[in-house]
Amino acid sequence: MFLPLRHTLPSGAGGRRAAALNFLAARSGLILCILFLLAGLALAGDYGIAPDEPNQRRTAQDNLDYILGRAGGVATAIYHDRVYGVALELPLLLAEQALGLKDAYEIHRLRATLTHLFFILGGFFCYRLAYQLCNSRPLALLALLLYLLHPRIYAQSYLNSKDPAFLSMFVLTLYLLERAFRRDTLGAFALFGVAAGLLLNLRIMGVMLPAAALAMRGLDWFQAGGGPERKQIRQTAGLLVLTAGLTAYALSPYAWTNPRDYLALSLNLTVNHPNTWLQLFQGELIRSYELPWRYGLTWFGITTPPPILLLGFIGMAALAARGLRRPGAAWGNTRLRFGLLLLACCLLPPLAAALLGSTQYEGWRHLYFVYGPFCLLAAWGGGGLAAALSRQRFWRPGGYGLAGLGLALLLLPMMQLHPLQYVYFNFLVDRTTPERLQARYEMDYWRLAPRAALEHLLQLHPGETLAVRGERQPRETLPPAARRRIIRAAAGGRADYEIIHRIDPSQPDLVFNSRYGRFYNNALTAARPLDDTRMTPAAVAAYREIYRDATAGEPIIRADYNVYRNGRRLTFIRENCPPEEGDAWLGVRLFPHRLETLPPEVYNPGSYASFGNHRVRLGAVCLAVLRLPDYARGDLILMQRSVGNFGPVGAPAWQELYSLSRPGLAELIAEYRRKEPPPPPDAFVVFLDRAAGRNRLLYAKADCTAAEYATPITLHIAPAHQEDLPSYSRGSSFENRDFPPDYYGGRPGGDCIAIVPLPDYPIQAIHTGQGNRWEVNLYPPADPDALPAAYRALAGREPAARGVFDLYWEDKRLVYVRESCTAADTAADFFLHIIPDNVAALPADRQATGFANRDFAFEGRGGHFDGKCLAAVPLPDYPVAALRTGQHIPGQGELWAAELAGGR
Repeated sequence: MFLPLRHTLPSGAGGRRAAALNFLAARSGLILCILFLLAGLALAGDYGIAPDEPNQRRTAQDNLDYILGRAGGVATAIYHDRVYGVALELPLLLAEQALGLKDAYEIHRLRATLTHLFFILGGFFCYRLAYQLCNSRPLALLALLLYLLHPRIYAQSYLNSKDPAFLSMFVLTLYLLERAFRRDTLGAFALFGVAAGLLLNLRIMGVMLPAAALAMRGLDWFQAGGGPERKQIRQTAGLLVLTAGLTAYALSPYAWTNPRDYLALSLNLTVNHPNTWLQLFQGELIRSYELPWRYGLTWFGITTPPPILLLGFIGMAALAARGLRRPGAAWGNTRLRFGLLLLACCLLPPLAAALLGSTQYEGWRHLYFVYGPFCLLAAWGGGGLAAALSRQRFWRPGGYGLAGLGLALLLLPMMQLHPLQYVYFNFLVDRTTPERLQARYEMDYWRLAPRAALEHLLQLHPGETLAVRGERQPRETLPPAARRRIIRAAAGGRADYEIIHRIDPSQPDLVFNSRYGRFYNNALTAARPLDDTRMTPAAVAAYREIYRDATAGEPIIRADYNVYRNGRRLTFIRENCPPEEGDAWLGVRLFPHRLETLPPEVYNPGSYASFGNHRVRLGAVCLAVLRLPDYARGDLILMQRSVGNFGPVGAPAWQELYSLSRPGLAELIAEYRRKEPPPPPDAFVVFLDRAAGRNRLLYAKADCTAAEYATPITLHIAPAHQEDLPSYSRGSSFENRDFPPDYYGGRPGGDCIAIVPLPDYPIQAIHTGQGNRWEVNLYPPADPDALPAAYRALAGREPAARGVFDLYWEDKRLVYVRESCTAADTAADFFLHIIPDNVAALPADRQATGFANRDFAFEGRGGHFDGKCLAAVPLPDYPVAALRTGQHIPGQGELWAAELAGGR
């Protein structure tokens, strides 16, 4: 099936030299793996600790405790951790304990070395398998190089003990599968069964290889002639199932007492992982369970080096064409059949993930196991390309030139990005504009770039000890000598540098970003100096220019730090900043008029967007620059807080209220405070404010104590239509949006403020309060300009019914009008029953009654103007047979009623 591209040397005439070269050629794959292993031993300490590593170690410890009969163990672990395989994790833990390692750096280095060794072992078996299939050492070496030189997978082989390990075990099991069919002995199938059990333990998806082997054995059984041959097939298949099952069971302690629960949980976890993280994909933030079907394929395409993509697709296309051209040949041709299995391994898992809607996140790392078969097919594609070149006149230099270019394209990003190769993107995305790349795709989701930034700081300041804020775990991943030169900045104390992610390119504090230059520029992380003695001259000049621009105008807030606004840039400035003053965090909370204007990562019912920056020191001046995003609309609470090691802590030193779109907001709140009757002494003033066409609630209390600010506020919103309620509130007649005051506001000037956007759906009533202190009932008023406009639109039209109220049945709403109307006329409740043409159109809980109930309070649907009153009620989209409406008083009966026939 595969193109033979032999590379052997004559053994007789060349004497010892020829024999030595033949020996080296025969063991070229092993030699290359040893070279990579030696390089890996030298590089293992360069990588940081991934967030998953402590969890993986804990899972191994839980399983070990369970095996040894200790308290706790796997049965008490987080439910989805119980089924994670420990075929690799247990040896890693036992090696760590055998060596008595306690230091985080030493433990990580050991784990990184062993997991990388297992990755190289997978590469060796990829080489062996490619040689068996291609019968060519150059093509086998090509497969090995492609396997080892994928930048993302190579880096993760040091820090991710799950996905690259499953890839390595997948390739090893593939090799033993091919070997079992080639030798067709009980021993070969037993060994394959053990490997398949290990693969199943690492991830349940591994069931595809033993299932494929059984299917291939079934084909062999149909083609077998006599009884002994079929008996051999039955025995090997049975031994495969037995050894795979026993191995997987033995290495899965949770399955020992709960096999059914273990299997069900494993399968469910494969398709419906509980992860609900937001994933940045092509510029959109999408929940992990709602990602489009193309998610994994797109990530594979944009993060795999182009030479590998080219050769892989050539091999896949050629193999598919051969299979379609001679479909019957796969029955008897073992190599073609195995090639089609490789093609299925590449195509079926991504297709299954797309069709089943499997939860995906953090790129395509959960599909890394398809990369081994892809490399094998790429080697075959390389053989086909070499065959095509061999028909050309200058095929040898051209072939060597292409091979050299391809190898350079693989090695260059590996060296350029070390040790952050896992953020590699190819030319299919724009890598030269960091803000674009950062705005479209997840970059450093392993959060390891801060470690590289710390190393760069140590190189920048040889011999110095640096106080650094915000570096969290990376300090523990440095060697002891380097670790002693990095100290965490004390809470509120001096810091030399701040390690930050998600840098705003418009700010002048982009001093450097490790050693990555233009390749990824500042899209990973940066070390930001907090004192002009450590800034570059360009950064100092830029900050001084910002200072001059800001102080040329008047501050919008006067406080400990005066705040100046220039467009979307806010500048916090403190003159004559005391030398002994500790670091400060200057921040803003944005409360938009519409929550939907916030990006998904900060939007949920009852939230705000938070922005902040640590101040820098320019001589005697302390200054911080903060640029509001383009979506910023609404009200701000600006604040200063002291900071701890990793961010703001404690109560704010000061807070002030400012509105981007309503400068008189503070005056409006003061006006409502003065209204009669005054609220009780311990109550909040609560009122509705219409801003930007959207109702919202404002809560305000003067001289508010910390206890009053900390006491939760109840907020119950009753919709005009029950079907408008969110699904989580369908069991009640209102939506519960209880909240702590700081969820929606702050304490500017010692006063409590909360600004709560209301939902889009029509609201019938609002009840809010705070424990036993106070309560308020509100009816949202209609837009005063909307009522007269709606009344004028009815001029010249005949009502559908005349009575106490004239009724106008429009296309999708029913309008109630009374020409001479008092508050008493609308005080009683209104009822509206909607009878559909087809009862099946109603919600299930209303089908028994035969109509939809849209009873309402008049104030929630309309209001009074010029002695008249008008209310409008939306009607459903389904065809309506009739309407029955009127007013009633509970316990006393109907005041009036009217019925309208459908067909309008």
